[in-house]
Amino acid sequence: MPLDQTPVNAQPSADPGPASGLDSGLDSGLGSESGSVPTAERHSGGGAAEAWSIRQPGPWVHRDLAANGARFHITESGSGPLVLLVHGWPEYWWAWRHQLTALAEAGYRAVALDLRGIGGSDRTPRGYDPGNLALDITGVIRSLGERRAHLVGHASGGTLAWVAAVMRPSVIQSLTVVSAAHPRDLRRALLTDRKQMAAFDHVLGFQRPWIPERRLVADDAALVGRYLDEWTGPNKLDGAAVHAYRQAIRIPSTAHCSIEPYRWLLRSMARPDGIQFARRMKKPITAPTLHVQGASDPVLLSHTALGGGEYVAAPYRWRLMPGVGHFPHEEAPEEFTAELLDWVGRHKE
Repeated sequence: MPLDQTPVNAQPSADPGPASGLDSGLDSGLGSESGSVPTAERHSGGGAAEAWSIRQPGPWVHRDLAANGARFHITESGSGPLVLLVHGWPEYWWAWRHQLTALAEAGYRAVALDLRGIGGSDRTPRGYDPGNLALDITGVIRSLGERRAHLVGHASGGTLAWVAAVMRPSVIQSLTVVSAAHPRDLRRALLTDRKQMAAFDHVLGFQRPWIPERRLVADDAALVGRYLDEWTGPNKLDGAAVHAYRQAIRIPSTAHCSIEPYRWLLRSMARPDGIQFARRMKKPITAPTLHVQGASDPVLLSHTALGGGEYVAAPYRWRLMPGVGHFPHEEAPEEFTAELLDWVGRHKE
């Protein structure tokens, strides 16, 4: 049975409510697997209603499958070698709508995954460290009946792609990382680079308890809309996409679950688990790696991402896209998709 995926209203951030609990409905469904079909209605001031659903229709099919102790929602199109697409924050599978159709037309089995805690996947009470989230990804590949996959990850999904390639190298046929530095480079930058620290100001804000969740869903997730606008280059995301991401973050528990990996990122830096993770990530990556970065990305700075090839013991290509911000796959979908198709085409078995 799908989760209850109906966005809920929240009080504006200027009136955060009692500090002792969450907004009504925000996190009440944590870990729940019961609920209604993921459809909601957005009401305008004039009383009109517009239906919205996580499972948007299109030339693809929606499926749920089990992996690594949780249930995951995927969207699938085409047949052939598997290309698994992993979104970043604050997006969900819809971020890959352009690539899903293009990959299917090119003869690939394109699958876009909703990460744990986001979209149509389970909201579990724990399991948001990078090691476990990477095992979610490789577990989904196995649950799809495949031995290997071309793995594509954006932002936080790109970080997990790096991790999956280290933890389960035999499963990753090729790697495409978008707007994501290698975890060791990111760790170094967050400890020593003031410009990158400033660019991650929102992540610093996520470290407070409860308040970030309230702010993210307040005023119909207006803050998420602001982030999406500020993080893009000249080619802004279309209004329908922004609306979809604002709706998705308002699904109960999503605001909390989606920022838990960022809390782990900073809080673990001085802990044994964070130090051990950084050491483990020294292991060379054996998958051919395409590294795509928007030159105008204000979140993950280009000089932070540059240098990922140091950790790749395989063919590596750095691709800097001028005039593109944090979302190359959405801001310049044709150019990005051409790069992706060329890369996976070069590394078929």
